[in-house]
Amino acid sequence: MSLLTVRNLGKSFGGVAATDGLSLSVDRGEIHAIIGPNGAGKTTLIAQLSGTMLPDIGTVRFNGRDITRLSAHARARLGLTRSFQITSLVPGMTALENVALAAQVQEGHSFRFLRPVARIESLRTAALDQLYAVGLGTRAEQPVTALSHGEHRLVEMAVVLATGALLLLLDEPFAGLGSAESARMVAFLKTLKGTRTILLIEHDMNAVFALADRISVLVRGRIIATGGPDAIRASPAVRAAYLGGD
Repeated sequence: MSLLTVRNLGKSFGGVAATDGLSLSVDRGEIHAIIGPNGAGKTTLIAQLSGTMLPDIGTVRFNGRDITRLSAHARARLGLTRSFQITSLVPGMTALENVALAAQVQEGHSFRFLRPVARIESLRTAALDQLYAVGLGTRAEQPVTALSHGEHRLVEMAVVLATGALLLLLDEPFAGLGSAESARMVAFLKTLKGTRTILLIEHDMNAVFALADRISVLVRGRIIATGGPDAIRASPAVRAAYLGGD
């Protein structure tokens, strides 16, 4: 059932262990959230999973394959795609053009930066499908500079989905969103439950408990608890480490 399996992952910086014997599994079709206080090792973990940083020890297996030493590019080609805390859209392009660039990966095209990708019918159709899925179909022709921060986040979701990724690594997709924008993002991500596999790194506890099938709590580079939302809420160790008395 596990699409991603991490065993005994370790990464140290100047004698400080950012991940310390960390083990984790993500099942196919689940939304699995990682929470933890600042400095717990979340950024280092997602960097090691995406391939932008290699571990000192341990293994990462994805879809039955050992990817521990593979580059980020090679992992993306296997279907492991990451979004970022800071929006990474191309500002000189429309929402449709941004998503169409990502759709090229799914269709096996080489990148055609000298051709307007959104005019290639198959790419245009694929990009529009994803923009309608995130609720931005009517904004497709807008330059991304004309969109709100929350809309940027939704376009990024469309970009990630357009790659056809098997596992979505979502790095704080709620960062900087207002309450209405957060509610919109929660509603969209709920539509993916059971059909996409998502590893969600997030500080917004309301979003985490609304979305996650399972939650893992990361403290000082180690997973101290994994379970469903009710079990995590009820855990004294988790409350003491992160959630607080309430």
